[in-house]
Amino acid sequence: MLRALFVEYPDDPGAWLVDDQYLLGSDMLVAPLLENGTGRNVYVPQGKWIDYQTGAVYSAGWQRIEVGQIPVVVLVRDGAAIPHVKLAQSTAFMDWSQLELKVYSVDQGEASGLVCLPPDGELIHLTLQRQEGGFGLSKDPLAGRVTWQITPVTVQ
Repeated sequence: MLRALFVEYPDDPGAWLVDDQYLLGSDMLVAPLLENGTGRNVYVPQGKWIDYQTGAVYSAGWQRIEVGQIPVVVLVRDGAAIPHVKLAQSTAFMDWSQLELKVYSVDQGEASGLVCLPPDGELIHLTLQRQEGGFGLSKDPLAGRVTWQITPVTVQ
């Protein structure tokens, strides 16, 4: 799940120079604040990336990015759907039957994501299509087991 940028982008020379940020899965780029401050320089790989906290959109190359309420830079790949489960006192109390899919899309007609329900241990691929007013699942592989709330993230 955690890997260096050059693993996902072996043909990108800039990705080989980065040693203080990483990918979480294929859709999230994490750049921790390693010094006191309100932002940092981040190497953004090819494509468009959306700030998880602010919705700001960034293109490839070196970017100066200010942090939001949480002191870390997290970017989400354009066209990604990130599953969220409601906060619980411990993981034992998480309600996996109610999931929210936050869709990060600048102008994509389709989004995709992955979800794994703990009892199954099987990675399920989800595809969403743009519809009037947002996105909807193309096919629900977990029909009857999960109630989905699909939330398009407002981008700037």
